Amino acid sequence: MGIKEAAFSARPGSLLPPPYEAAAYPTEQPRHRLLVRQWLSLRTLLSLAITTCVLWLCIANHHAPRDTARVVDDRFTIALEQCQARHLLPSKPDPASRTQNSRWAAEYGQKQRIVLRNVTLFDGESFIEHAVDVTFARGLVESIQKSGGESFQKGAIVYNLHGRYVTPGLVDMHSHHMVIPWPGTEMTADGAEVHPDTKAVTSQMRVVDALKAFDEGTVIIASGGITTSLIIPGSANLIGGEGAPVKNALYSGANAEPIVEEVLLERGMPQHERQRYMKMALGENPKRVWGYSRLGNAWHLREHFQKAKDVMQSQDDYCAGLEVAIRSNLQAKESFLAANGKFPFNLELESMVALLRGQVSLHNHNYEPQDLETMIRISEEFGFKISGFHHAIEAWQVPGMLKERVPNITIATFAEFSLYKHESYWPSLYAGHVLDENGIRVAYKSDHVESFTNAKYLLSQAAVAHAFHLPAEKALQAVTSIPAAAIEQDHRVGYCRAGYDADIVVWDDHPLNRGATPLQVFIDGIAQLNETAVERSTGSSWVGQAAKGSSAQITPQVKYEPDDQTRDETCRRMTAANGNIVISGISRTFVRGFPERIRGNTATESGPLQMILENGKVVCSDTVENCKDGRAKIEATKGYASLQLTNGHVAPGLTALANALGTREIATDPDTGDGSAGGQSITDPESILYAKHAALLDGKSFARARLGGVSRAITAPIADGPALVSGVSVEILTSGKKSLLHGGIVQEEVALHMALGDASDEGSGSGGVKKLRKMLSDGLGKNNATVFGRVAAGSLPLLVCADNKYDIEQLIWVKNDHPDAKLVLVGAMEAPFVAEDLAAADIPVILTRDRGAPTTFRTRDGFVGPPLTRSIASHLKDAGVKFGLALLDLGMPSDYKIHDLLPEAGWTAKYAGLSDAEAVELVTSNIEDILDLKQRSKDVVVYEGDPLHYGATVAIVLAANDETGGLEVSGCFPRENELVVSVESV
Repeated sequence: MGIKEAAFSARPGSLLPPPYEAAAYPTEQPRHRLLVRQWLSLRTLLSLAITTCVLWLCIANHHAPRDTARVVDDRFTIALEQCQARHLLPSKPDPASRTQNSRWAAEYGQKQRIVLRNVTLFDGESFIEHAVDVTFARGLVESIQKSGGESFQKGAIVYNLHGRYVTPGLVDMHSHHMVIPWPGTEMTADGAEVHPDTKAVTSQMRVVDALKAFDEGTVIIASGGITTSLIIPGSANLIGGEGAPVKNALYSGANAEPIVEEVLLERGMPQHERQRYMKMALGENPKRVWGYSRLGNAWHLREHFQKAKDVMQSQDDYCAGLEVAIRSNLQAKESFLAANGKFPFNLELESMVALLRGQVSLHNHNYEPQDLETMIRISEEFGFKISGFHHAIEAWQVPGMLKERVPNITIATFAEFSLYKHESYWPSLYAGHVLDENGIRVAYKSDHVESFTNAKYLLSQAAVAHAFHLPAEKALQAVTSIPAAAIEQDHRVGYCRAGYDADIVVWDDHPLNRGATPLQVFIDGIAQLNETAVERSTGSSWVGQAAKGSSAQITPQVKYEPDDQTRDETCRRMTAANGNIVISGISRTFVRGFPERIRGNTATESGPLQMILENGKVVCSDTVENCKDGRAKIEATKGYASLQLTNGHVAPGLTALANALGTREIATDPDTGDGSAGGQSITDPESILYAKHAALLDGKSFARARLGGVSRAITAPIADGPALVSGVSVEILTSGKKSLLHGGIVQEEVALHMALGDASDEGSGSGGVKKLRKMLSDGLGKNNATVFGRVAAGSLPLLVCADNKYDIEQLIWVKNDHPDAKLVLVGAMEAPFVAEDLAAADIPVILTRDRGAPTTFRTRDGFVGPPLTRSIASHLKDAGVKFGLALLDLGMPSDYKIHDLLPEAGWTAKYAGLSDAEAVELVTSNIEDILDLKQRSKDVVVYEGDPLHYGATVAIVLAANDETGGLEVSGCFPRENELVVSVESV
């Protein structure tokens, strides 16, 4: 009989959990024992003890052989179970065999059967071609049936969804919420164990010991449709420790208490049946934290793996000897135990040994090909499997290597977040498409907890990836079934099929459309969203019919990409035409100059529109019929170039208030630009820095700006970390075709930039406000001839970043005392509380977080947006506040998302009740008005597709030529990473 059979025959079902899963505390003593202790005297106890010892010695001597055998058997049983546990893996039952969700209980689980009728279902693999009815009970999906029948079980609650889109709950395989909660403080963050005692290898750490089952961020995340998250340690260490999967449903137990066990995905399951996960990291993070080079990183990993391998070998040797001893007599067993002792065990290395045995799923933080290859090399040396490469922004460069050496890998990456450090400096917005084309599974994950990695918006990454050619069903798999499989939970989550957990999301739109928002989220069959709040914030009820004309009727766009030959020929003709251009197939235009009856409306009744330029000047912009005379004139000259579009849109060139565009190429590396603009003082005008003195005019962020139709940008100096004052911004062109001396700078000085609250380095809020007031007072007095004087007099706008409502009220107070100052509020997460006061004080807002994230204590009341709250923009609009939009985040000075400026404006407009034309104004004329720009943009951008949604393509950029007064081609089908600065342009 082998070890496996022996273990089970000895004591069936008694598998031992790891030692650290033993009960932490002894049980309470019975009351009668406490009473006995109270009346027993010391003399009585001493007498009783002596008598007991005498009796025990007699009995022990009489029964020694029998007791020795029992002890030996017990020790052997334990050793057998530990040897057996070396090979045990958690089971993954067939979903069809599941009859109950392990998280379900009668007293607090789903009470009634629910039927969602007439839904358009993506089931985790594909869209079902016909409408279906989804039935779920006791936390499990019971059936998916074609709609049309009316035979539902008695007592079921039936909802007719009228064709709304439904998906499985989304799965985020890389998050840090619950270990770093929102709102956060230094004392609540437990993302990683970084300490000299443990150093860079901390495989023994477990996030389950730091989970905060009260993290309010969890509710925000769930409102985005993310029902399951893998919580893992941060990436400061080479080996961070073990993670844990959670359901994003707080207070879901019997007593509605913040209990860690009750948020775990595997609640209700025995420990040995639960999946285990290990987080590791290579590259810049451990290098920066611990000072090792990449050589040192690899060595320390090998060193730790070798220690674990040695423990594993000693265990295997022990168990081999144990199996021989099993077949022998009692004396042989005693001899074995005397010689070998207990099963070899090292608590510090237990997780690593389990990883080598395939019992722990490895998820590795890597960015660059060199680090991917190092980790693969080490895995081949020590024989372990890698389940996922996380971040892996540059993995798209080596799909062949990945396919050959780790064929079952999942690349858990970002759709667009990049350019923020050297490791992310060679991204591709087409990475998902490239990897998928090579047969490599792609997942999108959040890396929550920063505002720019807010897990609530995980789905938007799939939408962006689809716009850049990842097929629609693969894009949705990337946030459902693929991450579920990567964390080995695809028998429970990631699908909406019979036998799976009833984690289901009802969307207000096609899930791959910009701004798709949940109207209801079910976790374990229980609705998570308040219907009143949902309807108030979105204007929709999840059980109502979709509004006519809603974007749910729009099929998600995919970017048009002309082949190289078509692109080259088109761009050559456009450039050589000397401003004689006919652009046809225009569906809508937002440019002034088109007739009012047309601007902003879809030209359906009168047919497509046309725009004709002669010598760079627009001579007609109307219907094809109304433009025939101008077209005939140009055609007669034979010197025109034509551009035929399918769904053309024309908009003004966008003006972006940027993070670092023009001042730094790689956001977190001061050496790639102007350095760090620290040392400025609001009490010393001579210390103020000017972005114009270090402006850059091309780079990878510029290339992304051109992808999105951003023709101008305003950027201030970057003071790394919080700063009260950042300096004076500059307005620059993004075309990359102008030098500093020849038109690249539009306006040398735009505004003075400051910050209050979390974004400021001032020791106290009162200190910052005091210095701001003194600066304005001195600007009217002794400093009137300085930059502070211009700010106080209103000739130079003052941009102040603030989110906290009390900080904003202080700014309103300052404005009332200094009415001439052109004060502009930037950020404004809590502005809805004081929106009417902002309007009364005539303070405009540049909104940077319409999709707010209450990351800190001072922003804890920030509006997080639909479906939990109304959007910030909707409150500003109702109060009559002038506002524009920027993709600005002082926490991460990267402009990786600048190409999404118009889709972001469309998203804002969707829930603020703005028209599409007003959405365009948020990032064009409104910004110009708020900043009082001296030279208003006359640039025109022509798109193939609707630029207010993901997936539109910039076809032609027509830049204003101040010398001729006309337009000239300054961009043509721009591409990612395409730098255009040349010697000729200078």
